Amino acid sequence: MKDDQMPPGRRALLRGAAALGLAAATGCVGAEPAGTPGRAAATGAAASGPPAAGPGAFRARRPSAYRLRPMAGHAPARTAPAGLAVRRAPILRLPGRTRAMVLTFDDGPDPRYTPDILRTLRQYDTRAMFFVCGEMVAHNQDLLRQMADDGHVIGNHTWSHPLLPDLTRSAVREQLERTSEIVQGTVGVPPLWFRAPYGAWNRAVFELGAELGMEPLAWTVDTLDWRTPGTRTIVRRVLNGAGPGVVVLSHDAGGDRTQSVRALDRYLPELLASGFHLTVPPRPPGW
Repeated sequence: MKDDQMPPGRRALLRGAAALGLAAATGCVGAEPAGTPGRAAATGAAASGPPAAGPGAFRARRPSAYRLRPMAGHAPARTAPAGLAVRRAPILRLPGRTRAMVLTFDDGPDPRYTPDILRTLRQYDTRAMFFVCGEMVAHNQDLLRQMADDGHVIGNHTWSHPLLPDLTRSAVREQLERTSEIVQGTVGVPPLWFRAPYGAWNRAVFELGAELGMEPLAWTVDTLDWRTPGTRTIVRRVLNGAGPGVVVLSHDAGGDRTQSVRALDRYLPELLASGFHLTVPPRPPGW
């Protein structure tokens, strides 16, 4: 999210999280060397997005009392969902879902664009995932409640959208923890998914996300809508990339997202007419 386009200061129930071990069983988990910063979320998608907001964009605060269920290896086993472990790479697509795809929107909620996206999804009775920034939620909690009421999955996209590998471990924890806290405080349940801004992951990010009980989700198809390439280009990228288990990355904030709104209104009915089922991941057992 661009600093000069960020507003001042910066779901009913969540329905999703990954099936346990789904990525490991289907090749979604890669072997990322420990401690490698800024690894791409998908081939050719390294650090996708505009320049990072940077660590200075996040103001330190006192430690939060908020805690999600820790993952195995970071707390007593009785507190961790059985079978979950720290990943070495994000999930790129969902396996075993014939003609099913997932639409995801990052950086919001934004009152200029999110309501139109929610309206289109509602029109076609479609669920999506929204990876929200805590600063944006703080100013638009009503939109987060609308997401939850419509059955969409809310994910954690940090508080102020920094480049996480540039931060200290404690700062990364604060970015994720504070956002989970405001999501739970707003809709009553915490996010079970998270996504690193710019697709920039490293070992600490995976470990801290796991400690907070969240699975890392990247994407299969990047619309590059933040570059405002034109509505037809965004539509073409989604339709050309359509396939079983595909996760599509778009944005509902962080700049002028008029093209993203218009593109959704065009490609969503085409995907449905082609026999695709737009869905969200199932809740894993143990939660």
